[in-house]
Amino acid sequence: MTILLQHPKFGVDAKTAPQTDELILDHSFVVPHTNSYGHSFRDYEAENERSEIVEELYRLSHINQTYDFAQRMRDRYSSLDHVEMSIWECCELLNDVVDESDPDLDEPQIQHLLQSAEAIRKDYPNQDWLHLTALIHDLGKVLLLPSFGGLPQWAVVGDTFPLGCAFDPSIVHYEHFKSSPDKKIPAYSTQLGVYSEGCGLDNVLMSWGHDDYMYLVAKENKTTLPPAALFIIRYHSFYALHKSGAYKYLTNEEDAENLKWLQIFNKYDLYSKSKSSVDVDKVKPYYISLIEKYFPPKLKW
Repeated sequence: MTILLQHPKFGVDAKTAPQTDELILDHSFVVPHTNSYGHSFRDYEAENERSEIVEELYRLSHINQTYDFAQRMRDRYSSLDHVEMSIWECCELLNDVVDESDPDLDEPQIQHLLQSAEAIRKDYPNQDWLHLTALIHDLGKVLLLPSFGGLPQWAVVGDTFPLGCAFDPSIVHYEHFKSSPDKKIPAYSTQLGVYSEGCGLDNVLMSWGHDDYMYLVAKENKTTLPPAALFIIRYHSFYALHKSGAYKYLTNEEDAENLKWLQIFNKYDLYSKSKSSVDVDKVKPYYISLIEKYFPPKLKW
């Protein structure tokens, strides 16, 4: 499926920009300078009430997220035999989930999903698939719940990265990879590792987490969302790629096209986080209509 859209430019010209305390991004979406704690977004060096929790999560992730572990998790969860439920039922489960890897927000995840979706909806009113993608992109975090295996936070949330090749220094808390068992395997220590240049991300094993799980759920339940949506769901936590430009030597032409959509999405995913809540009852009918358009009534999870 091909999607044609005239992409607006991000930001405004410095000479004509209004002098305010906020940065204008795209149409009407306003990017705050600071997160809920008064720090820059994704500032992993800032000392606040969450910094120690966040670093410990990444330390455990970088030690335990090995090539073998990710393969086992993908095999374990690809059967999708935990429960059958609708997309909206899954959204409601996220009321019980807080992402410990996030230095910007400690609110229930359903609010983050709605904040992202509503911000995109305002600026891209005709791209309903993108609104729904924003709503569902983090639903894989239900892996934290006991009914889905109760995986530890380091196995569900946080930035994702390729396994089977050298770790890039741009990855958050890169220093903790020194304790990774994969660092001792020569085949995984080169730039390409077990891959070939331009092989395509679909052929690359990523660290396991909510991204890959929700991608499997959407794909195996025959969603009619476009490929760009599945790419966003699967790689939205791959910041080393879409923020730092690392690992591009593993991508192919299709990845490059889909990456453009991911970079649009990411600005809303990251900067829409706020302590201000969305009225769930008010927006629910609209998102239910999108769910009915792109998904079956019940999905296997």
